[in-house]
Amino acid sequence: MNEPYQSGIPRQPITVRLGGQTRVLARSEILAWEVRQARKELRRLGATPPKDDIDALRAAVVVAKRFLGREEIQRRLATQIKWSDRLVRAIAWASGRHRRLCQVELFMPHGSATALPTWYFDRAAADDEAAFLLACPDHHLFRLTADGRQEVWETTGGSPLASRFFFTMEDVADLVTSADPSYPVQMAGAARLADGTLIGGIRHQFRDEPGGMRALLTVEYPWLMGPVAVAMHRWHVACEFSVWAEAANRQH
Repeated sequence: MNEPYQSGIPRQPITVRLGGQTRVLARSEILAWEVRQARKELRRLGATPPKDDIDALRAAVVVAKRFLGREEIQRRLATQIKWSDRLVRAIAWASGRHRRLCQVELFMPHGSATALPTWYFDRAAADDEAAFLLACPDHHLFRLTADGRQEVWETTGGSPLASRFFFTMEDVADLVTSADPSYPVQMAGAARLADGTLIGGIRHQFRDEPGGMRALLTVEYPWLMGPVAVAMHRWHVACEFSVWAEAANRQH
């Protein structure tokens, strides 16, 4: 049977668990989700989706967004960002320090615990926005700020609104997720709105295992964001980190 996500680039047999579920998802299931999101995003951008080849779809999404440019994307999403800022600010304030965890466990054969974080930070430092846009159709804009934070515009989970937030890596004082000593490699930091409102953060943890690399990926949401949004965002996290893991492994 020919699947719509087949392409000329070999895929790593990455497996994923969403939120501690017992069922293991194959790479093909995450790729099928990505195909659906890519087609949806291209229609939103006014572009005609190409055939259901994942590489063609990824390229089409990146080309469409790079053609628009950052300023035009900001203009188009400005109203959504205004309302999502207000909503998320209120939810974060009402939630206090109570967080809801979006967790994904990923295993990649032949991978390395240090390869993915190193690749990620190298691409961020190089302002390689295409590498970030390519990873998930729900990504809209990535860039470094003058003070070294990473600014991200994306549509999280099943939200009807795009959101904007700023990551400060190594700013972990307000995270509720503790570092697991069995995962020696960490990507962790706080997420804030443009006005400095703390809305959560990330603690992504990596370790080498026989036969490959395991990642425990955690995004901290304000508690009152609700379980549905968190459950839907797990697919987003599984998609982007699978793509980044494959890219890092090819470079490594």
